[in-house]
Amino acid sequence: MGRKTKGNLAAASAQEAKRIIDLLDKAIVRYDGTFEEIEQAVGFYMIGRHVGWKPLILVHNKRTIRKYEEILGIEIRKEFDEEGPDVGRAFAYQIARKLSNFWKVVSGDVKIEGRRLLQ
Repeated sequence: MGRKTKGNLAAASAQEAKRIIDLLDKAIVRYDGTFEEIEQAVGFYMIGRHVGWKPLILVHNKRTIRKYEEILGIEIRKEFDEEGPDVGRAFAYQIARKLSNFWKVVSGDVKIEGRRLLQ
């Protein structure tokens, strides 16, 4: 878990790369809203591939996650592993696992400063 080396995500196969590009292209084509929101949703997706869904739910509130899932046409728990290959870089997740019950951190019962850092 303490792994902080960068670039641990395995190269996508041609089939997986096409699936991801098709998913993102479809989301962009059907999206109607601000540039910022679609850019954020695409970034959310790409970071999720690296860190997994558990770190994402520490950084974003439920409403934001639902919004990005709707924009992208995904469910993060089905799209990403709990922990991605670069999970060790997700500061809040490292702390949550060491300090307390993960779900207490998610609910806000336990506060973590710097929860949005990717090191």
